[in-house]
Amino acid sequence: MLYLYTSIVHMKYFLNIIAVVLIAQVSFGQSNEKKYKEEIKQWDAKRIESLKSATGWVNLAGLFWLEPGENKFGAAAENQLVFNDPRFPAHLGTFILTDKEVIWKTNPGNEVFNKQQQVEQTTIFDLGKNQGIQLAYKTFRWTIIKREDKVGVRFRDLDHPNLKTFNHIERFNVSPKWSINAKLEPSLYASVPITNVLGQTYQMPSPGKIVFEIDGKKYKLDAVDEGGEDLFILFGDETNAAYSYESGRFLYIPKPDAEGKTVIDFNKAINPPCAFSTFATCPLPPKQNVLPIAITAGEKRVHLK
Repeated sequence: MLYLYTSIVHMKYFLNIIAVVLIAQVSFGQSNEKKYKEEIKQWDAKRIESLKSATGWVNLAGLFWLEPGENKFGAAAENQLVFNDPRFPAHLGTFILTDKEVIWKTNPGNEVFNKQQQVEQTTIFDLGKNQGIQLAYKTFRWTIIKREDKVGVRFRDLDHPNLKTFNHIERFNVSPKWSINAKLEPSLYASVPITNVLGQTYQMPSPGKIVFEIDGKKYKLDAVDEGGEDLFILFGDETNAAYSYESGRFLYIPKPDAEGKTVIDFNKAINPPCAFSTFATCPLPPKQNVLPIAITAGEKRVHLK
């Protein structure tokens, strides 16, 4: 009897230890999950701040494609490029597109600035170097963009009405399960073809495929290397039909370490610029990057007024 009693006491002791360990593990897990969700909350706040900034996507007010030669710009209907707004002059100036550059000429009576310097005429974009400057008139800003053989004016309004109403993006519930260990599978090819909303297809540098598992099943996504600290992934999934942006979402992940290991965090899946404005020229996910499952993580569709 004494042996049996001692055994029972020992068993209760060990069971109590196991219970304490399990409780500690659950508590630690809950603490880590809470910390992770707070990190995503802060990341999301910075994302909203970036979208509403002077270089964000919410303030886009126009996209005007240039023809060779003179392209007159203003609110009047007779201009080649028309921005119909009572705050805008009838004839602000002219863009001149040559085979080497884009020149801007300000019409007399208007004040256009390059930073603090008033501009009468200047080269706004060098086609060879694919770089240029930003010009400003009151709350309006514009730069030149080049998309393959098309050259256009990206036009912003820093007093855009959407800036007053846009404060958040609906998202799926944040869960650590969508932060997944992944590995780079190097590709035999140095690039991957990407098509944009204009129907243009071009090659983007790619280190290979990001391989990961969801519910025990393996998936792969082609990654793009834009030269920064992260890899860029365009992907689609089954939520696009009703919940997330219909043409797919973007995702940035850390570049793999020396062993090819990285993390793909779908809680950071974001809407492309085209979700915020019809004046953006977004790339689309390649066919092989459309997942046959629902990724219920990251940003949902944007509803701007």
